[in-house]
Amino acid sequence: MRFLVTGGAGFLGINLVRHLLAQGHQVRSYDIAPFDYPEAGQIDVLTGDIRNRDLHDAAFDGVDIVVHCAAALPLCTPEEIMSTDVGGTTLLLETALEKGIERFIHISSTAVYGVPDHHPLYEHDRLIGVGPYGEAKVEAEKVCAGFRDKGLCVPVLRPKSFVGPERLGVFELLYDFAYTGHGFPILGKGDNLYQLLDVEDLCDAISLCAEGEREAVNDVFNVGAAEFGSFRDSFQAVLDRAGHGKRIKGIPAGPAIMILQALEKLHLSPLYAWIYETAAKDSFVSIDKIRDRLGFVPKYSNRDALIRNYDWYVANRDHIAQRAGVTHRVPWKKGALELVRLFM
Repeated sequence: MRFLVTGGAGFLGINLVRHLLAQGHQVRSYDIAPFDYPEAGQIDVLTGDIRNRDLHDAAFDGVDIVVHCAAALPLCTPEEIMSTDVGGTTLLLETALEKGIERFIHISSTAVYGVPDHHPLYEHDRLIGVGPYGEAKVEAEKVCAGFRDKGLCVPVLRPKSFVGPERLGVFELLYDFAYTGHGFPILGKGDNLYQLLDVEDLCDAISLCAEGEREAVNDVFNVGAAEFGSFRDSFQAVLDRAGHGKRIKGIPAGPAIMILQALEKLHLSPLYAWIYETAAKDSFVSIDKIRDRLGFVPKYSNRDALIRNYDWYVANRDHIAQRAGVTHRVPWKKGALELVRLFM
C-alpha cells in the first residue's frame, strides 16, 4: 500500500517508516523537520508544515492510507500546540475526505485521560486533558469523531508513553544518569504500577489498523505493554543494565511536585505537569479491546522496552549529546535538574 506518514521525521515517524518499508509498502514522509535518515532515498520526502493546505495535493497524491503522527509536543507554546494538533489535524482530515482516502489513522495519547481516579482505563472513560497538549489531544479526537460520522474511516490509537530507538526527550534524563554512574530520583516510593509501550509494538498496532476490516478498525483503541510492573522496577532495569550498581531513590512526592511546579513556571525544568503529576500514581490502560478485536499482542515488556532504548542511547550517545530541543528525538535541556546529579 501507499502510506503518507505525517511527522515522518520524528521518533515515531522514522520507526514507522522503517516498519512499513520492511513490509514492502511505499511511503511518503510529510514533516516540517528535515528527514535526515539513511532511508531518505527509499521514500518520497515532502518537507513542509501540515497546516499549509497548499502542500496537501502533493502530500496526498497517490496515497491509500494516512498515518497522522505529527504533533506539537508539550514543551511547545500553547498556541503552537493548538494550531498544529487541532488545526493541522482538521485540515488533514478535510483533505483526506475530499481525496477519498481509504483510512486515516490518528495517533492520539493516553494524556486524554488526564490524572485519572481509577485503573485500568478504558476507551469509554471520560476525557480530561491536562495542560495545552492534553486539551489539544482531546479536541483533536472530537474532530476525528466528526469526520468518522461523515464517512471517513478514522482509527484512533491512544498509546501509553512509548520508547525505543531514536527516543530521547524526558527518558534521556534516566539514560544519562545511568550511563554516567548515578542513581535516579523518582517521586514517592515508586511502587505504583506504570505501563509503557515499545515503539515497535505501536507500529504493529498501526499495521493492524491499516490492514484490518474497516468495521473493526474504525474506532478508538488503547495501546500499551501487556507486561509491566512498578515504576521503580521498570526504571531500575536501566540502572542495572548500566552496571554501576546504582539504585532508584524515592523522594517525597508532595514537596517535590511543589518544587517542580515552581521550576516549570520559571522555565528552569523541562518537566511539565502531566509528567510529574502522574509519575507517582498508577498509570495503566486496558488493551483488551485492541487485543480481542484486532489481535494485538505486544512483544515487549516495560523492562524490555526501556533496556532496548537505553542500548540504542549508549550506541549513539556521542552524536546525540550535542543537541537539545523540545521533541522526543533530542535531549531536553535539564536546567535546574542537572543539580540533582550531585546527590545521586
